[in-house]
Amino acid sequence: MMHDQLKFKKLGIDTQQEHVVYMRSDCHICKSEGFSALTRIKVSNNDKSIVASLNVIESELLSLGEISLSKGARDALQVSEEAYLTLSHIPPVESMKSVRSKIYGHKLTFNALQEIMVDIVQGNYSNVDIAAFITGCAGKMSVEEVTGLTRAMVEVGERLDWGIPVVADKHCVGGLPGNRTTPIVVSIVAACGLTIPKTSSRAITSPAGTADTMETITRVNLSLEEIKQVVKKEGGCFAWGGSVKLSPADDLLIRVERALDIDSEGQLIASVLSKKFRLAPRMSS
Repeated sequence: MMHDQLKFKKLGIDTQQEHVVYMRSDCHICKSEGFSALTRIKVSNNDKSIVASLNVIESELLSLGEISLSKGARDALQVSEEAYLTLSHIPPVESMKSVRSKIYGHKLTFNALQEIMVDIVQGNYSNVDIAAFITGCAGKMSVEEVTGLTRAMVEVGERLDWGIPVVADKHCVGGLPGNRTTPIVVSIVAACGLTIPKTSSRAITSPAGTADTMETITRVNLSLEEIKQVVKKEGGCFAWGGSVKLSPADDLLIRVERALDIDSEGQLIASVLSKKFRLAPRMSS
């Protein structure tokens, strides 16, 4: 073991998509590197790295020389029990200067928005950073900014090509408890012979989104291959977009938007359109 390494121990803590690293307050790395609670730290496992927020433990959950990760962080690094993880400081996140610019009312270019989306998906933003971006965009976004954000969200996600000229879709902005028209509409459209691969987000402002509701009766965390198989057989599907990275930035933004109870017009449009581009057939220019 090197001086900047600690042995991994699984604690079984789930923080959803927020990457969290757990270390003892008397850890030699915390002391030597000046790490304190909520510090953003680069954690590496061989050739894989993530950025995680530090939670300091003052108990015997961890022994000296041990470290733990939240479930999402553990999965992202593909860590096995007793692996040794390397820790280091992270350089400043350059795209945060664009977030600060937006907070002060300046317009953002496509390149700036693309850099922000890439950093969000790569885990370089904490929930506080994402909240700052959401709040900065909540007041007003120009048409150019909404277009740029849509393009940026499309480019950081996967895309499905169905190889057919027409793909149907149904979208609802949500927000009404008990309003579950999507499962009925998708079923009718698929029964009429149209292809309708329906991906849905988790809830934002309502008690449950379509994905949450459908999850009570069937599995919605389908893989890309499973989506293709279901659509080929049935003509349609219900799937949570976050499980297949069709909309990774959108799901991260929605998670924080829900906590803030903010669903701004510009981001709502970008959220809707970015998912349509991912599922639409490719068109020649």
